[in-house]
Amino acid sequence: MSDLASTDYLGCLLKSCPIKSTESLSWLSQLRAQAIDRISTQKLPTRRDEEWRFTDISPIAHLPYQPSQPECNLHAHDIEHLSLKEAKNRLVFVDGHYSSNLSTIFDATALVIGNLPEFVATHASTLESHLGQHVQFDNNVFAALNTAFLRDGALIIVPKSIAIAEPIHLLFIATQKEVTSYPRCLVIGEAGSNVTLVEDYVALQQATYITNSVTEISLAANAQAKHIRIQRESAQAFHLANCAVSLAHASNYQSTSISLGSQISRYNLNVRLTDAAAECVVDGLTLISDRQLADTHTCIDHLKPNGTSRQHHKCIADDAAHAVFNGKIIVHPHAQQTNSSQSSRNLLLSKLAQVDTKPQLEIFADDVKCAHGATVGQLDQEEIFYLESRGLSAKAARNLLTYAFGAEIISRIPVTSLRQQLEQAVLNQTQSN
Repeated sequence: MSDLASTDYLGCLLKSCPIKSTESLSWLSQLRAQAIDRISTQKLPTRRDEEWRFTDISPIAHLPYQPSQPECNLHAHDIEHLSLKEAKNRLVFVDGHYSSNLSTIFDATALVIGNLPEFVATHASTLESHLGQHVQFDNNVFAALNTAFLRDGALIIVPKSIAIAEPIHLLFIATQKEVTSYPRCLVIGEAGSNVTLVEDYVALQQATYITNSVTEISLAANAQAKHIRIQRESAQAFHLANCAVSLAHASNYQSTSISLGSQISRYNLNVRLTDAAAECVVDGLTLISDRQLADTHTCIDHLKPNGTSRQHHKCIADDAAHAVFNGKIIVHPHAQQTNSSQSSRNLLLSKLAQVDTKPQLEIFADDVKCAHGATVGQLDQEEIFYLESRGLSAKAARNLLTYAFGAEIISRIPVTSLRQQLEQAVLNQTQSN
């Protein structure tokens, strides 16, 4: 991708930004204006950039899609198959725009939940201290674009010592073709709170479009959050996502990310353990075929002592698909007695499939327990032979082993109806011809 193509793409998008840098802007308008200023100094990443050397996103430069418009013609029955029966609270965004008609909110008295603009005046100080403060856009052009076009967004604030028993479903539906949508999520867990969040990206038709999402999660002392993220968009789409999590003292964050859709997808997850005794568990599964490219970049940043992190990421690539995993764990000098492990396991189902995996440890403390490992291979022939000896055909044996490889991650999802949906999706996709 040439610098000229990158400049043309960003310049075209900037022309459609409604916010200009002027004096006397509100703090939110100032945030958008800062993002616009940063975009003008950046370029789209290329494979010459170390963090993108396995992922070619040059096709996006030829698709300067304008922002989607709020043109929702959906009815409740159109998305009934996407609902989660356990979720009483559901926020629905269609092409990035909030739909109050499709959303259901039951716990408005127990927590702050809804479309972000509705709370800008009543929760200004809280929003200003978190929105745009966790996902940095100084050197991240896609985060800057999302912030520049920030309008609607999912906001969840769980008050101190409140535990929300049922999961909260954030449903982002793509319906328009040849547009870019900019989903935004902000989740704040106050001290001692507990919440389960399902962040779900789906498409109702096969179409080419761009989803550029940003999610920010902040957990105060002793807060807990389970975060399930599902990306099952159109196989012709482009999905670019950034998520940043900030963990305070003794807080606990558990993440499960499933990537199934999109022609090209990139998910950046950065978890910062900013105080002592924080914990995180980061699980992921990528399941792709045809010529899909799915890139997952994670960074778990231990800043204080006695932190614990565990990461287990799996990729299954078939046909000519290409999966990328880059996982970094950083242990700072003051983060003594950190206990951290990272595993990357990858399964190739064809001779043309490709996986690039790069687990990394950067340790600057001497009293730690850290380990990492990576494997890339095909199905074990001895296991196939064993299943054949028990009466299964070679095809059925391969399908069963492939399904079991992916189902291990999905089995950790605590929402039963979603887990069943995904188990069926994996079962369907792992059935070889």
